[in-house]
Amino acid sequence: MADIYELSIVLNLREGLSDEETAELRWHLGLGNKPQILRLVTSFPVMVEDDCGEPVIENHPVPLLGRHGEAWKVDGALFSVLLRPAEALHGSWALTVRQEIHPDEFDSTGELLRWLATKAGDRHRSSTGEVRLGWTRFYESHQYEPLVVQDNEVLWP
Repeated sequence: MADIYELSIVLNLREGLSDEETAELRWHLGLGNKPQILRLVTSFPVMVEDDCGEPVIENHPVPLLGRHGEAWKVDGALFSVLLRPAEALHGSWALTVRQEIHPDEFDSTGELLRWLATKAGDRHRSSTGEVRLGWTRFYESHQYEPLVVQDNEVLWP
């Protein structure tokens, strides 16, 4: 048994993304090169062994939503798309993502999702302050759960 979730994001981003933010977001989506300086998510801790066999934590940046191709557990395809709609006003973006995610990735991916929530268009915001980014689903379930950021916290399943 695996602890894998389907993560789906369908989001319109507001205008005003800087070139640096756009470049880093594209990298996280597997659509561009890694920027020299990471600003959106800066910590990617991984436990490794040093030369003496002692555990140490190193920083190993990886794209968080960048898998493309056949899904391992959720069936179908994994992808990430970022584009400017033809009728986009003032530099807005359309983002659609379908990925597999393990609970061990919730913290780092959550950091990126919290940032995305600050950039989400108004139609994704409720009167209570929650931002609806998409949905999640345990790979064996047919039940989808909302993917929500509220009070700067991702409400994971």
